[in-house]
Amino acid sequence: MDSTEETIRALAARVARLEDLEEIRRLYVDYGRHLDAGDAAAYASLFARDAKLRLGPVMRADGREEIERAASKVIGSTAEGASRSVHLLGSPSVELGDDGTATGECVWSAISRHEDGTPGVLVGRHVDRLVKEEGRWRIARRVGLVDVGALR
Repeated sequence: MDSTEETIRALAARVARLEDLEEIRRLYVDYGRHLDAGDAAAYASLFARDAKLRLGPVMRADGREEIERAASKVIGSTAEGASRSVHLLGSPSVELGDDGTATGECVWSAISRHEDGTPGVLVGRHVDRLVKEEGRWRIARRVGLVDVGALR
């Protein structure tokens, strides 16, 4: 193989890696967006078919269908159509494996309004195992950890 072919293969591998990282970054963004929109089906579509979701006492589910059912009970909007919460996700750290898997962690904050109108703020981390399924990156396992704040 000549050096031009080697260079092209190396560039192709680098581009594929960047595309994977961008898709995972988008997955993290869409996670918060779908939660805040109250779209349980779109939210569940971010997970692998046999995913495991462990968000403390808020949501615990196995498999995409169960995740959608659990999410529909927790997320949604107020009677006026406003979102019940706003999720901010940031500082993602992702390590790609060589086998269509990855690990990741991101910081999250959730700002919500309690029934009495007072604001609630939680800050924590999601620790993830990701998998490429049907050509798309999905969350295979997500554990949500609360670092600051308390659930009511």
